[in-house]
Amino acid sequence: MPTPPGTPTVSVVLPTYNRAHLLPRAIESVLAQTYTDFELIVVDDGSADDTPAIMGRYDDTRVRYVRYEPNQGANHARNIGIREARGPFVSFQDSDDDWFPQKLEKNMAAFETAGPEVGVVYSGYWKYVDASENRIYIPLPWVKKRDGWIHEELLRNNFVTTQAAVVRRECFDRSGYWLEGLPGKQEWELFLRISRDYQFRYIDEPLLNSRYDATGISENRRGIYLSMERILELHHDDFAAHPAILAEHYVRLGLQWARAGEFAKGREYLRRGAALQPGNWKYRAAAAAASLGEGPFNR
Repeated sequence: MPTPPGTPTVSVVLPTYNRAHLLPRAIESVLAQTYTDFELIVVDDGSADDTPAIMGRYDDTRVRYVRYEPNQGANHARNIGIREARGPFVSFQDSDDDWFPQKLEKNMAAFETAGPEVGVVYSGYWKYVDASENRIYIPLPWVKKRDGWIHEELLRNNFVTTQAAVVRRECFDRSGYWLEGLPGKQEWELFLRISRDYQFRYIDEPLLNSRYDATGISENRRGIYLSMERILELHHDDFAAHPAILAEHYVRLGLQWARAGEFAKGREYLRRGAALQPGNWKYRAAAAAASLGEGPFNR
């Protein structure tokens, strides 16, 4: 994978916003990589804390700091980073997570044996689910198709986290950049698009820790539900080609909205899910209970 002299092979993009207390751990985990042919682009999405002072401590020539105001969201920051990237491969780190030292080395070794049809190499990871350090390994056992053309499997749900992936730079030119303005499930929407055009290569071991942060985007429940609606709209034709998958999403979204205080919206999604899979008695029962009203449904 030759690159012009002085050009890094991998550009690591790290967006951050008001995470000065966490940022050093994320940066140090990148700088400690056994694979050293990279640049690290820290994109400050208008932080109002000590992030500029933290970045002033780093004199490593591989580190670049890009700052702008006002805050415009993580996907905007990631897109800025991609446009700043000089390498033919782009990797992503989050400001509250940490990579294992051989993460990039193993990602890039997989690319060495992959053809141009492989656009993404990703690995498993440890996801910390609460402040008590409880963790689970992702992908979960339900994920059966992890290599090759994984688009249909991804329609079920996301199992490729941003921080675990290294992506060919050309993927963004062909499949599109991060969708700005999406409050949640951002990586799922991106990888749904890329997986239409490229194969994925999976490394079956954890290569990073995805840390729990109660203030993070994953805790924005309403934003997640709205994002799910948006993704189902944007990729409707793909989901509609798999009615059982779409029905499951509709029913899950219906239950979520009903429990979040938007019962009418939840009832409609439950109706849609049951209509797509009339042989599923659980879906029919949930839709029937919802049709009786909020009181009977919640009993």
